[in-house]
Amino acid sequence: MATRPAGGLEGKAAIVSGGGTGIGWACAAALVADGAAVTICGRTEATLQDGVARLEKVADLGGQASYAVADVTDEASVVAAVAAAATLTGDLDIVVANAGGGGGLGPIHTQDLAEFTRVLHLNVLGTMLLAKHSLPLLVKSGGSFTAISSIAGHQTHRWFGAYPVAKAGVEELVRNAADEYGPAGVRVNAVRPGFTATELMALVPRDSPVFASYLENTPLDGVGEPEDVGHLVRFLAGDEARWITGQIIDVDGGHSLRRGPDYSLFAGVSDDEPRFGLSGPAT
Repeated sequence: MATRPAGGLEGKAAIVSGGGTGIGWACAAALVADGAAVTICGRTEATLQDGVARLEKVADLGGQASYAVADVTDEASVVAAVAAAATLTGDLDIVVANAGGGGGLGPIHTQDLAEFTRVLHLNVLGTMLLAKHSLPLLVKSGGSFTAISSIAGHQTHRWFGAYPVAKAGVEELVRNAADEYGPAGVRVNAVRPGFTATELMALVPRDSPVFASYLENTPLDGVGEPEDVGHLVRFLAGDEARWITGQIIDVDGGHSLRRGPDYSLFAGVSDDEPRFGLSGPAT
């Protein structure tokens, strides 16, 4: 019987923020399956416990899974989670900054300041804090940092409020970190998922014009799976990607070639009312 080849990540420790579900869990699963010792972190312990139980079922090449309860917008919490991840092997080799999310839909002039700020903090500050406290360890190990962005980070997504702004900020943080830490042997990249079949995106009705707008703007004519993102993140984390840094890579079925989705229905906005009830210039 032929022996299965090694996964290539044996002996490496990783942390994945927002790793209990969706894209984060798929990234953790791809790393665990190839032998890494992975710590997932998030705010809800029950979700993390379930995530670890499912990860243990795919850890067939010697990988292992653990969790740390953490809020990525709280610096002390991030420090503790990074330290916990590094205890598994004594080093930290792989970081996946996945925790993030959007907020209220609507035109910019309707955006609530507190909600706009919350989304910026969750995405940009959360990624920055994870980078701040993991990069010194990645310098020691010559490791890899990958952030999960979105096609919204460079393609207009009308009515999405702070989310596109936040993801664009994440991408510029990645580029600068890649430039700053490249001489130390650390690679920093980002991945831009398109529509991906996660628990959150399941809220978009499949018979709605919103869902139809995704399909008509996706050349491969379908919806991505979390595993599609996980496979790319696994590649970027390994030695196979040793000469790749500072890159923002789309994994979206080609959606970025066209235009963003139409969420007018959810935002309560009609293209028949381009002024949104506001008065135009006097004539």
